[in-house]
Amino acid sequence: MIKLVAIDLDGTLLTSEKEISTRNKEVLAQAKVAGVKVVLCTGRPLAAIEGYLETLGLCDDGDYSITFNGGLVQKNDTGEIIEKNLMPLEDIHILHELAKTLNVPLDILSDGTVLQLPVSEDHISLYSQLNNLLTFEPVELAQMTTDRIYNKAVVAIDEEYLDEQIKKIPSEFYERYEVIKTRSNLLEFMPKGITKAYGISLLAKDLGIKQEEIMTIGDEENDLPMIEYAGLGVAMENAVASVKALADVITDTNDNDGVAKAVEKFVLEPLKGGN
Repeated sequence: MIKLVAIDLDGTLLTSEKEISTRNKEVLAQAKVAGVKVVLCTGRPLAAIEGYLETLGLCDDGDYSITFNGGLVQKNDTGEIIEKNLMPLEDIHILHELAKTLNVPLDILSDGTVLQLPVSEDHISLYSQLNNLLTFEPVELAQMTTDRIYNKAVVAIDEEYLDEQIKKIPSEFYERYEVIKTRSNLLEFMPKGITKAYGISLLAKDLGIKQEEIMTIGDEENDLPMIEYAGLGVAMENAVASVKALADVITDTNDNDGVAKAVEKFVLEPLKGGN
């Protein structure tokens, strides 16, 4: 039986209009009532998903989210961090130099604040357009101190230019960091080994849930580790080819209640059969 469902947001739970459909909301509510842990698993900070958590009724004691692509595991009701893995200031300096070399903007996520570094004079960051619920703060590299939290670094820029610059990233960066596109125009750098699967595994251990009792649902490259990790990995019909190839099953698209259909079939129906 599935006891935990970890769900990506963009392209998965959310429609193309960035909304949660009525059917998805109702089915996930049924899963929660049945005792299944419904966990949003996202690259965003908690502050950027609070509205979705409220819509889903996931703000009670015992509700959790995986944020920053597995960097944090948090309680939804209080924001308390129960598991974390952060990026040291040294890495910010290294990634700043890379951004200068590639002539791309660089934003650093620090909890719910986005620290905007003035790296490229030719290209401005698009990150504020992608996450307008966050607080944005221009900052100089020299102002960044070791006592501040740094979760991840992102490059948000035109897709075509981004793809060209990605080709120029030296191999050693892939050895040192998790480097992955989470959207067509967004590249993220995380500490090595920090993935959605990592965050889910920590939460599962804390809750006493086995790997085979976990279902994950996603659509993008950053969902690959959790799709592979779970007892049942589900890809959206609109997922990228690599995710669909790795998944155990493929559900409908994000605009056709794919999450609800997967949860009904693989979570709720088996529970009814067990009664």
